[in-house]
Amino acid sequence: MNTWSRKRLLAAGAAGAMLAGSAVLASPAAAEPGDSADVSVTVDIEEIKEPGVLALSIAADSVALAEDGSTLLVRQFVGTLPTVTVTDTRTADEVPADAAWAVLGSATDFVGSAGQAPIGAGHLGWKPALLDGGDTGLVAEGEEVVTVLDEATQPGNNVGLVDQELLVSTFDSGAVAGGAYSVNADLFLRTPADVAAGEYTSTLTLSLFE
Repeated sequence: MNTWSRKRLLAAGAAGAMLAGSAVLASPAAAEPGDSADVSVTVDIEEIKEPGVLALSIAADSVALAEDGSTLLVRQFVGTLPTVTVTDTRTADEVPADAAWAVLGSATDFVGSAGQAPIGAGHLGWKPALLDGGDTGLVAEGEEVVTVLDEATQPGNNVGLVDQELLVSTFDSGAVAGGAYSVNADLFLRTPADVAAGEYTSTLTLSLFE
């Protein structure tokens, strides 16, 4: 190969090397200022489930007794206990195993507004009546409690509302969970015929137990 041809080959090789070098060193295309991209963020929030409760409510906070059915020996004053409702918003799974609930009532002595001698709570009796016991048949009213002036109508029930007496109950809370049950009671105050005239007041306390 002559000198001129060798120079041409070397020049071509150098040019090729320069082109190859230019290809390796080329810089990437730059993003345009102001470009943006979005990311969607989602969350699924479940409703808070409050646990159910067992609760007692009474339709009114007072009742006035009126004289009716008095005899020569005994004066009688009667009225109706405001409707008592037991509401259970629990599910059966929220109720403790073997649980049972009951509403019990007891009264204080009747105190005279003008200093009369008090009338003992044993003179106040009641006869519960179930208004709505649901469909299970597992909610029932309590037995009648008569006064200390009466002959017993059930063994030992002529004591009046001195101690906690049963108004309504169930023996299986889980089976009746999720319902509402209502009851009232006939109230009767029986006193001796010579009871002092005047206004008297007693407090009847109803308590829900489970």
